[in-house]
Amino acid sequence: MEKIGAFRPSSDIEIRGTFVPGQEEVLAPDALSFLAKLCRQFESRRQELLRRRRDLQERLHAGAVPAFPPETGTIRKGDWRVADIPRDLVDRRVEITGPVDRKMIINALNSGANVFMADFEDSNSPTWRNVVEGQRNLREAVAGTIAFTAEGGKEYRLLPRTATLMVRPRGWHLDEAHVRVDGAPVSAALFDFALFFFHNARALVAKGSGPYFYLPKMESHLEARLWNDVFVAAQAELGLPIGTIRATVLIETILAAFEMDEILFELREHSAGLNCGRWDYIFSFIKKFSADPFRVLPERGRLTMDRLFLKAYSERLVQVCHRRGIHAMGGMAAQIPIKGDPFAHERAIRKVVDDKVREVRAGHDGTWVAHPGLVPVARGVFDREMAGPNQIGHPGTDETIGASDLLAVPNGPITAAGFARNVEVAIVYLESWLRGRGCVPIANLMEDAATAEICRAQVWQWLRHRALLVDGRAVDRDLYEKTRQRVVAGLRESLDGPGSRLDRAIALFDRLVISREFPDFLTEPAYAELVRIEKEDADVERRADARERMGERTALAGHRAAV
Repeated sequence: MEKIGAFRPSSDIEIRGTFVPGQEEVLAPDALSFLAKLCRQFESRRQELLRRRRDLQERLHAGAVPAFPPETGTIRKGDWRVADIPRDLVDRRVEITGPVDRKMIINALNSGANVFMADFEDSNSPTWRNVVEGQRNLREAVAGTIAFTAEGGKEYRLLPRTATLMVRPRGWHLDEAHVRVDGAPVSAALFDFALFFFHNARALVAKGSGPYFYLPKMESHLEARLWNDVFVAAQAELGLPIGTIRATVLIETILAAFEMDEILFELREHSAGLNCGRWDYIFSFIKKFSADPFRVLPERGRLTMDRLFLKAYSERLVQVCHRRGIHAMGGMAAQIPIKGDPFAHERAIRKVVDDKVREVRAGHDGTWVAHPGLVPVARGVFDREMAGPNQIGHPGTDETIGASDLLAVPNGPITAAGFARNVEVAIVYLESWLRGRGCVPIANLMEDAATAEICRAQVWQWLRHRALLVDGRAVDRDLYEKTRQRVVAGLRESLDGPGSRLDRAIALFDRLVISREFPDFLTEPAYAELVRIEKEDADVERRADARERMGERTALAGHRAAV
């Protein structure tokens, strides 16, 4: 029986939750001291920046319109470049992403992709077990010792040549509920970063690589400056040179799109470029303009990267990155191979090919896929269309992309099927997330927190502004409840069994879409629910353990009485 409960490695650092095997290695005293030092140095600034986010959101609700900051105009106009690119990041034509479970890490590193982004964020459900085991798995991956044996006996081990490893920590807005420093929860971003960096930075440098990261959900260059200062402090603490760390920033918020130059400038000694985080970007657009009835978006399937605000953002990212001498990475292909239906499979592959052709011809230096089976598909496009290891010399479009282009809203329909689809995907995803799985194939697409955010945000937006379906019906509370009832009835058979979290997912989704104010992130209330579930499961295990011990004592007493 595993140990349960809190323990304190020191008087000011507290670890809560169910003990996870291997935790003592990941949460070694010196690693926790390193984490605590970063938290004490930077937590007040993190909180200040989160308050700034809330203030800016209130201004947007009041009618303010995003613009390029006049106070940073000299940076945008200046002639500067970021640091030279490390050798193992020069060619990034295909990157694969996925959660930090053991089998995924091995398959992704062996997939033939140039880079594997190990994800503690959108594709990972942050149970305590997942985040601790994820750190342990990555430590073994860096050491080259990671292995996995499936139930049928199949063994998984690393090949001699693997993808370059990058790690995505969680965003600035999230806490890690299971660790407290000086009585307060630590930043989840610092928890993920600090433990990976402390355990692996020197080993990666010794292998000729380095500690490389993807940074999510930022809204301004000030948040990039905070990350840069964290990097400087972390490198100094371990005695590593400035620039050992490299980080690619995901431009996945509408406000960050107005500060691409500034974000690169803040991270210029540590920059590995920018990436089009398209799904979170769509979600951010809905969130930031949630109060505006004139910025209601059509259903998700109509929001393609060749249209208005998405096209402008993608093209501007290429312009900015290549002017600064660094990679402009494309976005995720959510499709996955479809077994048993060759026609559906071919359609899915065609969509991936078309999307990657668009990206490489627009000037992107690489792209993302979610499944190892799509690595050769994406690679085929970039090998055919991109002569060198990247196309940083490609300036991108010569058109000037202004604020109005970044804010242009596409027209398009909202169908009853599209509405129901959003409800279904969000509920199915939340149910899986509450069971500890953050990356879920649904109807031949790989869904994660970002795509679930679009689904629930659109339902909220359409309800709030009584959007019209193509059949003339308004999206109102009655339509929502009837649609949800039909969707749930169809899910009961497949999801309503032992260990199901379906009812909790439904209740959570109701709160998210019926709320008068737009909840910033579904992962915040969902994480609170996840922590409650973990506590309930621990209580059940504790009672079972107590009953087992009581049974042993009763049997022993009976034996003694018989003797």
